[in-house]
Amino acid sequence: MCLTGVDYFSTLGYQPGIAFLAAGALSPIATLVLVLLTLFGALPIYSRVAAESPHGQGSISMLETLLSRWRGKLFVLVLLGFVATDFVITITLSAADATAHVIENPFVHDHLPFLEHPVGLTLGLVVVLGAIFLKGFKEAIGIAVVLVAVYLFFNLIVVSVGFYELATHPSHFREWKTALFSHPRVNGNPMLIVGISLLLFPKLALGLSGFETGVAVMPLVRGPHRIRNTRLLLITAALIMSVMLISSSLITTMLIPAAEFAEGGRANGRALAYLAHLYLGDWFGTAYDLSTILILWFAGASAMAGLLNIVPRYLPRYGMAPEWARATRPLTFVFTAIAIAVTIIFKADVDAQGGAYATGVLVLMSSAAVAVTISSWRAGQKMRWAFLMISLVFGYTTIQNVHERPEGIKIASFFIGAMILTSLISRVVRTTELRVEKVELDAVAKGFIDDVKGRTIRIVANRRDTGDVEEYMFKEREKRADNHIPTSDPVLFFEVVPGDASEFSGVLKVIGVDVGGFRVLRSESPAVPNAIAAFMLFLRDTTGKRPHVYFGWSEGNPLSYMLRYIAFGEGDTAPVTHEVLRQAEEDPEQRPSVHVGG
Repeated sequence: MCLTGVDYFSTLGYQPGIAFLAAGALSPIATLVLVLLTLFGALPIYSRVAAESPHGQGSISMLETLLSRWRGKLFVLVLLGFVATDFVITITLSAADATAHVIENPFVHDHLPFLEHPVGLTLGLVVVLGAIFLKGFKEAIGIAVVLVAVYLFFNLIVVSVGFYELATHPSHFREWKTALFSHPRVNGNPMLIVGISLLLFPKLALGLSGFETGVAVMPLVRGPHRIRNTRLLLITAALIMSVMLISSSLITTMLIPAAEFAEGGRANGRALAYLAHLYLGDWFGTAYDLSTILILWFAGASAMAGLLNIVPRYLPRYGMAPEWARATRPLTFVFTAIAIAVTIIFKADVDAQGGAYATGVLVLMSSAAVAVTISSWRAGQKMRWAFLMISLVFGYTTIQNVHERPEGIKIASFFIGAMILTSLISRVVRTTELRVEKVELDAVAKGFIDDVKGRTIRIVANRRDTGDVEEYMFKEREKRADNHIPTSDPVLFFEVVPGDASEFSGVLKVIGVDVGGFRVLRSESPAVPNAIAAFMLFLRDTTGKRPHVYFGWSEGNPLSYMLRYIAFGEGDTAPVTHEVLRQAEEDPEQRPSVHVGG
């Protein structure tokens, strides 16, 4: 919970100020709407997601099944682009906001002016975060527990003091009530207060940020009751944050002059810190600043954990990232480098990154709501109408955010484009890998191979037409003539039907069929040449003999065949099979022989 909390709870560092700037005196009411959306929208949605993806795949894995083949893969890549936007900007924005708290502290102004270099200090925080993750998750979780406990304790003190001030000075409440009913868009109408708050709450959407990481860190939840414990995690985090959001919004709205929230004001981006200094003195205020700085900086930990969990589950499986992308440490280097680049590009500016952050969060929550709605609809559950309403609310919130801050979708589009481009390049580069995890034979196929393993193994690669006796009789005669195969040597036909070419690898299941005395081995694979190469290596390893495979020449444009192979898994099969074998087996003397005739 604390690894999620460093992201989720850390928004208290800037959320009250954002709420006031967006809604003014209406901010406590708009915050209450946000809390209701959290408890009755995000919480049930992510509880359902946790039940359907107990290993932390999240709503992406639920939505992956909606579209097949390349459409489904591109859809997932787009969602992963938003994931990258959300999590990477979480790392950079949180570190930048921590830097802002450092620079705005009065003691830093007076005694440590050398720290007043936003980009350099933010880069330092990002690098240290990456270094911690290079040591492993365990150390990161331990630090998260301490930071969350200390930060919530300090916030509880500030909130308690704030309510004490309100209780002992009732004039603050009366002034807020006057400001509330005299709001220019309300005109004293209680119904308009609710209506305007409903329109304004999307501007407060960053108060939801971090909640979505609760499912992403599920693999770290131990024990036999992972789903139940994750739901408990989500409920606990939501309840704590709901209380703190409403409390902080009330005390900051009533106790801080409106001018201090504006740009250049002492409460801008640090409303609770302002109250800590005002009512508890600079020493406590500095301690509060320090806890805020640390948790904001470490908020990137939950984002990094989410990235390290989600990316290896998809891109390597799609063949759209190298196999080393399954390892934690190389990925940590990559994500840290990206965060450094983003920090430099945006010059550690919190406001410049805010739109992309909110866009990423809302798109992920909307996609989760849609996934849960579809799942419950297919199951015919009564809750489907409630989930549909939640999806519509999240959709409205996302559209409003994009409309008011279009720079967010622009930045997200860059991440999506980069994700798709690098993934497709990786797929093309890796396309001639073996791409078969293992080979499985049925009893008939095993019998065919046992019959010939004591002799020279000759395999005729065949693209089935009619599949009758005449076809195999003609093709056997043709291959024997073209390649000078002795009539005394038996041949086996091997036929691979193209499967879902968007899949990268899998198990090659081979079945045996007897067609009028001709022994035929049949299989299905995303890539025909790779399947043939893998089967040849399997024959070599199981029989101890070097097999021979026979092809005919293909008629057509080589470039067209190459594109067909990349997109659909088939093309000019013979040369690609030879290349796959060449990469898989360096020793030509051990490599299965490829023959092309005709």
